[in-house]
Amino acid sequence: MTVKSKNHPAPDGVRIRRALLSVSDKSGLVAFARSLADAGVELISTGGTAKAIAAAGLAVRDVSELTGFPEIMDGRVKTLHPNVHGGLLAIRDDGEHRAAMDAHGIEAIDLAVINLYPFEEVRAAGGEAAEIIENIDIGGPAMIRAAAKNHAYVTIVTDPDDYARVAETLAENDGMVPLALRRELAALAYGRTAAYDAAISGWFAGDLGIEAPRHRGFGGQLREVMRYGENPHQKAAFYVNGDRRPGVATAELLQGKKLSYNNINDTDAAFELVSEFALADGPACAIIKHANPCGVAVASSQADAYRRALRCDPTSAFGGILAFNCELEAETAEEIVKLMTEVIIAPAVSAAAQQIIAKKKNLRLLVTGAMADPAAAGVHVKSVAGGLLVQERDNGRIAQSALQVVTKRAPSDAEIADLLFAFRVGKHVKSNAIVYARDGATVGIGAGQMSRVDSARIAARKSEDAALAAGEAKPLTAGSVVASDAFFPFADGLLSAVEAGATAVIQPGGSMRDAEVIAAADEAGIAMVFTGMRHFRH
Repeated sequence: MTVKSKNHPAPDGVRIRRALLSVSDKSGLVAFARSLADAGVELISTGGTAKAIAAAGLAVRDVSELTGFPEIMDGRVKTLHPNVHGGLLAIRDDGEHRAAMDAHGIEAIDLAVINLYPFEEVRAAGGEAAEIIENIDIGGPAMIRAAAKNHAYVTIVTDPDDYARVAETLAENDGMVPLALRRELAALAYGRTAAYDAAISGWFAGDLGIEAPRHRGFGGQLREVMRYGENPHQKAAFYVNGDRRPGVATAELLQGKKLSYNNINDTDAAFELVSEFALADGPACAIIKHANPCGVAVASSQADAYRRALRCDPTSAFGGILAFNCELEAETAEEIVKLMTEVIIAPAVSAAAQQIIAKKKNLRLLVTGAMADPAAAGVHVKSVAGGLLVQERDNGRIAQSALQVVTKRAPSDAEIADLLFAFRVGKHVKSNAIVYARDGATVGIGAGQMSRVDSARIAARKSEDAALAAGEAKPLTAGSVVASDAFFPFADGLLSAVEAGATAVIQPGGSMRDAEVIAAADEAGIAMVFTGMRHFRH
């Protein structure tokens, strides 16, 4: 059943005579309330908001006077009343509505200034369930939606960032707000309540362990409008969703230009990859280009980790993104500024390193304060025509005890260490992914090919180019191990790795031709282990 409209045309300008203010975030409140009072607007308010306004010496009417009913149940019930919602929802030009207002003593509310209980902040801070639930606002969203629906007559303000322009509009228009601004503010209001409800429903689903809720909402708050997206003809914006996971969205930009769409995407990929390596693994560096790693290494020193990561593919590293798992040091910074780099992200930066990086004014330097937990749960969302694909974040990890040796020769301890390292890196390489590694550093990476054998060959070719750049006679893959993100469907990919000089292989297994691939490995005299877990990344 649809509700028919009475088709009352919205007036262009609506004079603000009475305002209802009820806010959790009180930043800018008193100044805005004063501007309204100076414009002759009657102020009605609730609880702590009313106290803040009154403390500033402004006349304010408590909402209980408007409703004729006190706040009860710890403030849970205070604005859910016909005198409030009738004042917000009444169509001023409708005779029946006017008669109902007169009959029941309902006063028109022309401006609603409302923001919501800090549910997202309490959830992100790890509050207990009871505290989180108590911070689910009920009256606020109801009033916001009512005022926004009736934007033909009511102005709704949900963000302190809009106080100044509403005050300026009132001053410039003799106390009136034009329809265009009322419509814009209504759209912002519905966006806010949608994001709020999405956060609440998402928390419930996670808390209850519901993997696929019947309805699922995703919301975010605009961080910035970007110059463009992946390409100059694409418009783009960056939104944050309140998740406190350390990374590009929560990092502090210490220097450099604003991050572009591609910078954010690549920096996220870089930090997620380097977060796979704890400090106990040693200082780690990941170099990313177009969301794929072109070099990753762990070493006894951070500077050495950077040099070894760079050695894997110095050509692709030009203009890349650097991520570290520990505080950026001066020695590393001295090495970094020798090469064109777009972004550096690390949990911290030393004062000496920051001074060195400052010489490159356009180089973006981000600090996160902490590393991301690679084992933490989360969701990944991808849009498709007509819908969304939603899956868990790939937080799978393979321990040495889970490895299944399937060849006659078992890998050595050194090979096992490199195999686990390579497989961990391969998780962050676009499929089909092949990663060669030696002594805790990648020495060849093949990414995003339609054929796994092509990925193996490309990685080997890059290794040859890197060896040439380093002045070495043999390809870097000589004596390496190799990781595949998914099984080898045929022996040809494995044989390409053997040809490149790999001595051990790690792969998920599970192919119909596993026996054929194992036989090829045995014939070549190399070791191979199965993980039983694949890491497709599309």
